[in-house]
Amino acid sequence: MTMHTKAAVLWAVDEPLRLAEVELAPPGPREVLVRIEASGVCHSDWNAATGASATRLPAVLGHEGSGVVETVGDAVTTVSAGQQVLLTWLPACAACRACRQGRPVLCEVMRQQMAAGSLPGGGFRLSADGRRLHHYSYLSTFAGYVVVHERSCVPVPAGTDMDVAALVGCAVMTGIGAVINRARVRPGSAGVEPGSTVVVLGAGGVGLNCIQGCVLAGARQIVAADRLAAKRQAALRFGATHVIGSAAGDLAQAVAGLTDGLGADYVFVAAGAGSLIETGGALLRRGGSLVLVGLPPAGTRVSLDPLAIADGSLRVLGSKLGAARPQYDIPRLAGLYQAGRLRLDELISGRFPLDRINDAMASAKAGAQLRPVIVFPGACPSPAPP
Repeated sequence: MTMHTKAAVLWAVDEPLRLAEVELAPPGPREVLVRIEASGVCHSDWNAATGASATRLPAVLGHEGSGVVETVGDAVTTVSAGQQVLLTWLPACAACRACRQGRPVLCEVMRQQMAAGSLPGGGFRLSADGRRLHHYSYLSTFAGYVVVHERSCVPVPAGTDMDVAALVGCAVMTGIGAVINRARVRPGSAGVEPGSTVVVLGAGGVGLNCIQGCVLAGARQIVAADRLAAKRQAALRFGATHVIGSAAGDLAQAVAGLTDGLGADYVFVAAGAGSLIETGGALLRRGGSLVLVGLPPAGTRVSLDPLAIADGSLRVLGSKLGAARPQYDIPRLAGLYQAGRLRLDELISGRFPLDRINDAMASAKAGAQLRPVIVFPGACPSPAPP
């Protein structure tokens, strides 16, 4: 039976999200109804709201979520009612060429369906007053309840802090995966090779997890750059060995001083600014790697020196969701957190109810928060009128 749930709807670009009671159709085959308990607010949500990235509208945004399975559709085998789950926007098809190569983040089927604003398989479950609402990144977690594919659900142990769990599906996986899976930062070898020097540009939710990934990878020097002093202090807590403002000249001088003028082995651009990509490219040593993690607005163009790239044997890498394999990587990250090797609680710098979604979005855009989280004390479903 169709139910009603509260959701934050983006009706048009550059408008505030509006809270509305929307209709949610029941889950179909291999789909699951999840009661949302927490949803992170990511810069990608802001990109959608401002038109910086193309998004089918009207839509319910949100793609970092956690919650409890309420009911399951036919043929669901991986989760059951009552389970706590973390949601991932990467339920790849498992059949296309990229998936068969073990690269689910490049799934072509997923890419086409996300662009259409549908669920896997092409279905739609959200509407308002008879008008279709599009899904965002297969999830739409700015709502009390969601219908998702079972492959979007990763079970977590009972009693897990769901506020924290919500962030693992995007911010944590994106940052740590960029270091471990995509760039494969090299540790040092005692008496043979010194550890790597890494620069992380941007110390927000994703950048701090790049820093944590560098710690896990055994990097020797981790330089974090951010324009905000509070975020530089946070970077030190998360494992940075040096922090500095984001002015290009200051960065170049600092990195040169730390590396005898040779430059960094890796630079991770964790903020969506084209100018930082150019800054990062100039900080590399020969043989270094520039890793693009943050998402700049569509159409952004940057200038890199092709001679320096070729002659210096530099790598320029894109990293989407940290080259994740969610069903494998997410439990591994959860284990590291439970073992005390990841700082995740400290990522949450503000909790907001759904009716303050625009405040949370604005704080994320302004850089005032590491990661705002929308918390749901309870969503009371009601049957739709006949």
